[in-house]
Amino acid sequence: MPDANTNTTGWGLIAGNGRFPFLVLEGARSQGIEMAVIALKEEASPELEKLAKRVHWVSLGELSKTIDLMHQEGVKQAVMAGQVKHNKIFSAIRPDWKLAKLLFSLPRKNTDSLIGAVARVLEEEGIQLVDSTLFLKPLVAGAGVLTRRAPNDREAEDLAYGLSVARQIASMDIGQTVVIADRACIAVEAMEGTDETIARAARITGGRPLVVVKVSKPGQDMRLDVPVVGLPNSEQMRGSGATALAVDAGRTLLFDRAKLIESADAAGIAIQAFPPAVPERNDASKGINKE
Repeated sequence: MPDANTNTTGWGLIAGNGRFPFLVLEGARSQGIEMAVIALKEEASPELEKLAKRVHWVSLGELSKTIDLMHQEGVKQAVMAGQVKHNKIFSAIRPDWKLAKLLFSLPRKNTDSLIGAVARVLEEEGIQLVDSTLFLKPLVAGAGVLTRRAPNDREAEDLAYGLSVARQIASMDIGQTVVIADRACIAVEAMEGTDETIARAARITGGRPLVVVKVSKPGQDMRLDVPVVGLPNSEQMRGSGATALAVDAGRTLLFDRAKLIESADAAGIAIQAFPPAVPERNDASKGINKE
């Protein structure tokens, strides 16, 4: 994937829910870039209109309208930022003709396939999608222990086991989070999201100590679906009896980083970032798209 052009004009943002789009807008503005925003009606916050000068609203299925608006705004480079709930992608979309054609052509109907295909269509239209962390490098987790407390021996064993399980799950594009207790996998994320996965594990175990592992996908495309950890996750962990968290270094965004670490320290939660898995050299033969 080529590096992003450093021009301060011709930038666009496709905005989903949460704080991610706001952080991207603020980070871009700090570098003299004003982005045109294409906001998803089903997900994005109306508060975006207070921060961005140019905001256009589209529904999830309106791919043609999105492209037309980007051309109208002169967008040549774009960032996708903000969650789109996975269940909405497949239940709430009313596709226009361009998206319907795209959906029909997909060999697999998972989230990665759909978003990756949309990215290719945008690039065919002369709009290059760039690394969604481009303007947020200080929020990317570096390798090592991030909290005052390192994982203890029990937690370290569970985290190591959880990393091996989570990497297998992520390689199949099922989910990116697993919850572990006593080297047993209690819950695996599917389409419900990280917090629901942690809450489900707590219901199953009835108060046993848990650890949480959230990883990137093999050969993670940093333009799409980058792992994110924020204050709500820390609060969910505290309420669920989870005492340690493992993430992938260099591939995980820590929203409200200082407050997140402070919250984890106050709750006695250990957070450690591990080097991500190295994709196998024969991934291409397994049908994994490596750009």
